Amino acid sequence: MREPLRLAILISGNGSNLQSIIDAIEAGRLNAKISAVISNERKAYGLVRATRHGLNTWVIAHRDYPDRDQFDATLQNYLEAVNPDYIVLAGFMRILGPGFIHAFEDRILNIHPSLLPAYKGLHTHQRALDNGEKEHGVSIHLVTAELDDGPVILQASYPIEAGDTVQDLERKGHRLEHLMYPQLLCWLGDEKLTIKGGQLFYEQALLEKPIQYRP
Repeated sequence: MREPLRLAILISGNGSNLQSIIDAIEAGRLNAKISAVISNERKAYGLVRATRHGLNTWVIAHRDYPDRDQFDATLQNYLEAVNPDYIVLAGFMRILGPGFIHAFEDRILNIHPSLLPAYKGLHTHQRALDNGEKEHGVSIHLVTAELDDGPVILQASYPIEAGDTVQDLERKGHRLEHLMYPQLLCWLGDEKLTIKGGQLFYEQALLEKPIQYRP
């Protein structure tokens, strides 16, 4: 049996994706170990979730640092000591600098509430509604120095129906997110999915377009 995938999970808020990963591990669906849960917000509810499951938690509050570089350096030093296989951004609301990203090249994953490359950045649900989109979705991508611009690994879409609100889209998106992150991590743990030199390989074949997730 393979060694468990070592994960560091970075959060800023509720931690529902963290919970979905914890649940998958505890149910035996995901062969992984969460080595650390790190938040840049002291009051993030995800820290409560992590503590309930006996996980190591740390707060590295960005407001305690005079600039992004010093925050990144502290975070980098800690993660180098933990040495995870992958750093999982799960609602982590900080932009990481290129130096940090280079230090963990091919090892940082992020989940984004849109069908990238559409609607990078914030307020994706409201923007999709304002533009009259008929569908929206979720993407998991490899993090690179450009915001929400790394290669997309896994995507899922859902319809935008008449009368949908931002909250409706959030609910639909979260349902998919909580299935997608554990699935992608399972593939990495089984080496069904590998990442090398910024390129993605699925079952040893170069992944030229995102995998479409079907729940």
